[in-house]
Amino acid sequence: MQKLLLTIAFVLTTHVSQAQSTQQVMNDLTAMQVAEQMAPGWNLGNTLEAGNNAYNYKNSGIGTETSWQQTKTSQTVIDYVKSLGFRSIRIPCAWVMGHISNASNYTIDSRWMGRVKEVVDYCINAGLYVILNDHWDGGWLENNIANNDASLKAKNHEVLKSIWTQIAETFKDYDEHLLFAGLNEPNADNQAATDNLLAYEQTFIDAVRATGGNNARRILVVQGPNTDIDMTNNYYKKLPNDIVENKLMMEVHYYTPWQFCGMTKDESWGKYMLYWGNENRVSGSQRNYANGEAEMERQLKKMKTKFIDKGIPVIIGEYGVNWKTVSGANESQEKHDASVKLYFKMFNKYTMQMGMVPYVWDINYTGHPTMTIINRKNCSIYANCMMDGIREAMDETLVETFNTSQEKADGTIYDISGRTILRNATTADLSRLNKGIYILNGKKHIVE
Repeated sequence: MQKLLLTIAFVLTTHVSQAQSTQQVMNDLTAMQVAEQMAPGWNLGNTLEAGNNAYNYKNSGIGTETSWQQTKTSQTVIDYVKSLGFRSIRIPCAWVMGHISNASNYTIDSRWMGRVKEVVDYCINAGLYVILNDHWDGGWLENNIANNDASLKAKNHEVLKSIWTQIAETFKDYDEHLLFAGLNEPNADNQAATDNLLAYEQTFIDAVRATGGNNARRILVVQGPNTDIDMTNNYYKKLPNDIVENKLMMEVHYYTPWQFCGMTKDESWGKYMLYWGNENRVSGSQRNYANGEAEMERQLKKMKTKFIDKGIPVIIGEYGVNWKTVSGANESQEKHDASVKLYFKMFNKYTMQMGMVPYVWDINYTGHPTMTIINRKNCSIYANCMMDGIREAMDETLVETFNTSQEKADGTIYDISGRTILRNATTADLSRLNKGIYILNGKKHIVE
C-alpha cells in the first residue's frame, strides 16, 4: 500500500521514458496529439540565449550560458523541473549572437552546438518534450522583419536557412519529443511585415524538411507577429506551406496586463500594478487592476477560435509576472502574493482547458522584482506563489480530465490524470513507461 501511495503521489511527473540511441523511432503523431502531452511547460530562461549583440556573426565561446544567470544547466536541474510536474521545456537559444565560428558561411561553433545538444539530451533523458528555438539572437532577424531592403532580405533568408540546416542536421535522428521553433518574438506590426514574417517562416520550414530523417515529419512551431494575440488574430491569415500535414504549431506570448506583469515603476503613460483579480483588491490602493480574469479568458479564446478549433495547436511560449516587494501605506504584500498566485492559476487553467500549452518564463534571479520560480543553484522553489498557482491549476484541470477519460477503451494509454501518453497501444507497451498508474482500454495498470 505504501508503494502504491508513493506511486500516486508522483504520478503527475510520469512519462514515457526515452532511451538515447543513434536513431530514435519517430512516432507519426499530429501536432495536436503531441500538444496534448506537453502542458504545462517551463522556460530555461536567460541561459542559452544570453550574450551581447556586439558579437553578432562572431564567436564568444560557450561561457555565455552563465552571463545572465549563474547556474550551469545540469541533469540534476532538469530532473528537478520534471519532478515539479512540468512536461516540456522550451530552450531559448542564440546562434548568430556569439556562436559563429566562420562568418563567411555562418558556421555555428561546434563546441556551442555540442553544449546545446547536451542540454537537449538532459531534457530527453528526463522524459520531457523540448522546444529548441532561435531566440532574439542579437536581433539580426527579429529586428528586421519589416525591412524591405532587397539585399538585406536576401542575406537574412540565407542566414536563416544556413543555421536551421545545421541545427536540423545535428538533431535529425531525435524523435517527436524534440520540436523546433523558427523564431521568438518577430517584430511585425502590420500586414506587410507579417507577410515578410511568413516568408521567413517558410524558409525555416523548408530548411528543416530538406534535411530528411526524422525532420521530414518533426513538429515545427511558427510565431505570430510580435507573438501578440491581437496582431496574430488580425494579420496572420494562414500557416506557411508544409510538405506534410498537421505538423505545425502556432506560438504567441502573454504578458497582459503589462502594468501588472512587467512594470516595476510608474511611467508617463501609466502606473505599475500590484494586485490582480477581483478577490485581491486592496482598498485605498491606486494599484488594483480590474477585471483581469475576464480579460485573460477573452484574449485566450481568440487563439482557441482562430487555431485550436481548426485543429492547429497553440503554445504560449512565454508568460510571467514580476514578483515584487511591496511597501507603503495602503499596500499589502500578502495581497500581491495572492495576486501572482491567482494569475498563474487562472492562466494555466484557462490555457490547459482550451487545449493550449503554457510555458512559464523563469530567469533564475533570486531577488526582487523577478520572474523566477526555481532556484537552480540548490534545486528549490523560490516563488511559492507562482508554483502553487500552477499546481492548483493542474490539480483542478486534470481531475476534471480524469473523470471523463478513465472509462475510455480506445487503444490509448492515459495516465491517472487522463492525459494521453501513447496512442495505438497494447499491454506490451506498458513496459516502456516509468512507474505509475495508467489506463488502457478502460482498465487500470500499475507499472512498478
